Amino acid sequence: MIPIITLAIVFILIAVRQIGRFRLRIWQIMLAGAAAVMVTGQISPGRALQSINTDVMLFLFGVFIIGQAMEDSGYLGYLSGKMFRKARSLNTLVLFILLGMGILSALLLNDTLAIVGTPVVLSLAVKTKTQPKVLLLALAFAVTIGSVMSPIGNPQNLLIAINGNVPNPFITFLKYLLAPTLVNLLIAFLMLKLFYRKHFQNGNYAVHSEDGIKDARLAGLSRVSLILLVGLILARIGTVLAGLEIDFKLTYIALIAALPIIFYLPKRPGILKRLDWFTLIFF
Repeated sequence: MIPIITLAIVFILIAVRQIGRFRLRIWQIMLAGAAAVMVTGQISPGRALQSINTDVMLFLFGVFIIGQAMEDSGYLGYLSGKMFRKARSLNTLVLFILLGMGILSALLLNDTLAIVGTPVVLSLAVKTKTQPKVLLLALAFAVTIGSVMSPIGNPQNLLIAINGNVPNPFITFLKYLLAPTLVNLLIAFLMLKLFYRKHFQNGNYAVHSEDGIKDARLAGLSRVSLILLVGLILARIGTVLAGLEIDFKLTYIALIAALPIIFYLPKRPGILKRLDWFTLIFF
């Protein structure tokens, strides 16, 4: 009974997020809930530690490292400038956000894109004089829906892919979820147009400038990591299609791809400091 009551309180606090003048973060609520069930003896500290999926945590760490490096180096802003510079209206800009960020979230995890994509979208709102809410909602829809089609798009999919013994998770997920994902991204676009039609009636405009690279060395390493990530995913698919029985865990993909940046960390310790540790605590 105590775990059910604790879970109910956690859900209520997540929905409310505030007690009096105190603002609560999700990780604080989840940590308090976990502490409550341990203090009341519902689960031992040892069992609690065993319940943590190290593969998921290591994967999150690797992808967060890549995402933080892309943001710190300015490489993410540079890529977004390339991606959105052809937008000539809010219609095309929202479509580019939905498709571009949706696809990226399938590779870099939706939590990563939500964190590093928010300042990018806010910057776009300023440049195009667009209501930030519209673009932020487009980003939220993009990372939530787009992540569904990949086994590494979100932690839930990753757990299914790892614990479900899916033979070729990338092909399996794409086979069954690519079409529904694209359809739902289109529905999200239509819903935004429906509820924010006044904003979509504004005249044409353009994203005039791209954010510059702040750290050329780190940007180069971020690019290498991104290429490694995509390359390792393709290699994982290829080994299964070729019938090769190689124990190549999904966790290895994120950690190997992050290695160029990890080796550079002594010169840029700020990357680790700015890493979203609170989200890792949450999971």
